Amino acid sequence: MSGPARSAVAGDADEQRLLADLRAGDEAVFVTLVDRYQASMVRVATAIVGSRAIAEEVTQDAWVGVLRGIDRFEGRSSLKTWLFRILTNRALSRRERERRSVPFSALASDELDSEEAALDPERFLPPDHPRWPNTWATAPESWAGGGEARALAAESGRVIAEAIAALPPAQRTVITMRDVEGYDAPDVCNALEIGETNQRVLLHRARSKVRRALEEYLRPGAGADEGSAG
Repeated sequence: MSGPARSAVAGDADEQRLLADLRAGDEAVFVTLVDRYQASMVRVATAIVGSRAIAEEVTQDAWVGVLRGIDRFEGRSSLKTWLFRILTNRALSRRERERRSVPFSALASDELDSEEAALDPERFLPPDHPRWPNTWATAPESWAGGGEARALAAESGRVIAEAIAALPPAQRTVITMRDVEGYDAPDVCNALEIGETNQRVLLHRARSKVRRALEEYLRPGAGADEGSAG
């Protein structure tokens, strides 16, 4: 058996033991699960509801849902995917409390249907390009030298965080899960119940907007302009 296949089998066995312990009411295992995912869940919930305080309440509610639903979990997805699906549903319900609750796919649909270009479309090759569809035609400006030093500074981290916070909810959620939390595309698609193509479009739009915010911040003279504004 190859290395990846052996790892997959071992991972499945570990998850089955974890599920068995959770169903048996093993409190230590539940605490381990909370330690592993709590911070990530709060960040994803914040991306959906827009408030960390509410996100913390939503996450607590999701954990209650896990405890109440663990006996009904059939294992058709990974435990992590199931956990984040519960979280997403709770967050969307909280966000839409005063209105009819909608699935994430419907929330994403509004953003996918909109005609928008975070960057000049001419900077990308056309979708029917034979080798590199939708990739850069005009390379982004280099951040080398002084720009590189500024990009690594804490201030640029603030710019990134603010750019992500300003994104529409579906884009904000996808980029948070992919680029902040590091989940792969299948996990995100399964947790949010959206297709791979829609996930890719949302992520591309989100990354483009964050990239644009960084480019504007790193533009020569931008820092001086901001500093002299007061």
